[in-house]
Amino acid sequence: MRQLAPNSPEMSASQSPSHTPPPEIPLEIISEEEMAIIEAAFAAAATRSLVSSRASASSSSASSAASFQKNVRSIKSITLLSKRSFSSSSCSQSDTGVIVDVEDSGRLMTQKRNRIVDSLLHRYRRNRGLTVTDITATEWCEKKMEYTLLCGKPEKTKAMKAGSIRHEALEEEVIKKVKVHVASAEDVWALKFLNFIVGANQLLFDGLTRELPLVGFAEGVWMVGIIDEIRIPKGQSDTYPMLVDTKTRVRASLPSEPQRRNGRLQLMCYKHLWDSLVDDDFPSRQFFEFFSLNPNSILSAEIRENTAKCGFPAETLTDMLRYSRNTWCMLPPAHEQLLLRYELQEDQSLLGEDQFDYDLDWVKGQIKSSLEVWRGEREANYTPEDERWKCRSCKFASECPASNSGSPGGKDTEG
Repeated sequence: MRQLAPNSPEMSASQSPSHTPPPEIPLEIISEEEMAIIEAAFAAAATRSLVSSRASASSSSASSAASFQKNVRSIKSITLLSKRSFSSSSCSQSDTGVIVDVEDSGRLMTQKRNRIVDSLLHRYRRNRGLTVTDITATEWCEKKMEYTLLCGKPEKTKAMKAGSIRHEALEEEVIKKVKVHVASAEDVWALKFLNFIVGANQLLFDGLTRELPLVGFAEGVWMVGIIDEIRIPKGQSDTYPMLVDTKTRVRASLPSEPQRRNGRLQLMCYKHLWDSLVDDDFPSRQFFEFFSLNPNSILSAEIRENTAKCGFPAETLTDMLRYSRNTWCMLPPAHEQLLLRYELQEDQSLLGEDQFDYDLDWVKGQIKSSLEVWRGEREANYTPEDERWKCRSCKFASECPASNSGSPGGKDTEG
């Protein structure tokens, strides 16, 4: 199967003041959402300035430390916002109902608007959506996730690079990648939808596909992800596709329970998205609006050519979404059993498997808990004390209060 991969006059108006009697000036009321968008531009500019200043200062360790501290202060400013509660102190109860003080009401609306603008979700995932990795990273350590967003991702370790290489090798066993030039955001999404359609057809005909892109609306947010592997077991009475993820290990041992829990969360998030798609729970209008896409924009010639070759001739992103919906409706829900596989990096030998049941209530609870941090509704928590062995391999351990407070020994630090 082929999988396509992306290769990848300012207008102003002015009027001179009139000396004739002034006309009536129309007033435009700016909504809270519009004001949040305006303020987001300033927040984004400040973030870019912060990143630029940190990059220019990386030549000296003293400057790096100062930059890190500056980012820590930025983190504190966000978490302080999360502590603001819209308490009933601004309202007084009377026999006739609740009387709201106008001045206090305006102040509360400003606080809410500031919280939306300054939230991690708005600053870092606006028009992009959360990834499943964002959710699992938050579950692993909320503070580390927060530090990573504000201070930058750590460099990939040797073990992480080896894991990526292994996943690429597994993908190449069933998929042949073809580079395709993309000219717009609409092209990128058309390619994602096309790769899903082709992968889903491979699953139905061959019983196996890998690296399948997903997008869905879950718990009030847009989420994206890539499923490592999907199988339809042969010779069984049911045809429910089983979601599988392969983890590589440096040592010939199975991971600790927190690592297995994190892997289970990842697969459950994928099933949650998959099932919402096959139920056709996909709000198209909100999709185009959130990702700032033009549903009627003509796709590039190369994209149109490739969609036609695959049997799905499309002119616009709306066309590709229609083909995708037709595909979703043909698919069954994912199997209630999910599978984690653990391989030794050295020789790809199988160390063990973790087959477990899907728990909808648990995964929804985990997503909602993560969203509380991403939306700025509460402060990011440190990892629990009995799991602070994680700090030993954390890039931010030297500056993190939880790490410096001392932590119990742990059994595993592999990721």
